Amino acid sequence: MKTYRLLAAAAALVLALSPAWAKDNTKDPKNPTPAEKRAQLKSDVAAAIDRYKKADPGMDRFFTQSAGYVVFPNIDKAGFIVGGGHGAGEVYEKGKLIGTATITMGTVGLQAGAQTFSQVIFFKDEAALDRFKKNKFEFTANASAVAAKAGASTNADYRSGVAVFTRAEEGVMAEAAIGSQKFKYTPEAAGASTKK
Repeated sequence: MKTYRLLAAAAALVLALSPAWAKDNTKDPKNPTPAEKRAQLKSDVAAAIDRYKKADPGMDRFFTQSAGYVVFPNIDKAGFIVGGGHGAGEVYEKGKLIGTATITMGTVGLQAGAQTFSQVIFFKDEAALDRFKKNKFEFTANASAVAAKAGASTNADYRSGVAVFTRAEEGVMAEAAIGSQKFKYTPEAAGASTKK
């Protein structure tokens, strides 16, 4: 736990100095309202899902057959020896929006650069999705993700109840680092959920 706190603090510092993080803060000089941020997240998630399906049409089986999934359309990651990342996403259960989530990453090791990437986590069954909704879900260094590209989903399958796909959006990051990903789920306000 102490190591994770150290990684999180270092990640916050790295992100504050990161060009990828600064890019997002300078897009719009005004401060967006929570409603504007939420609308932008919804739009970004829809665009990310489209990109994943276009990159690999076979991935549609995960979207339709999984118990649920979470889409993080923009995760900003940066580091030099110590690194970290952060992003926000939407959580779906059987195609229905049920809430939002954040991801916080911390890494230590040989690494340098800044990158924005997207990530989709599919939950094979209700038990895996429930772990995520109870904030008892975390990836460690031994977790593996599949790079989204044509045909990548053909041989991909669930490991420990989840299947993870990532897609580089921009930037370059060279690394041979270990770390973890932590998630925080927030249920959608009553009446605010929609079909995807």
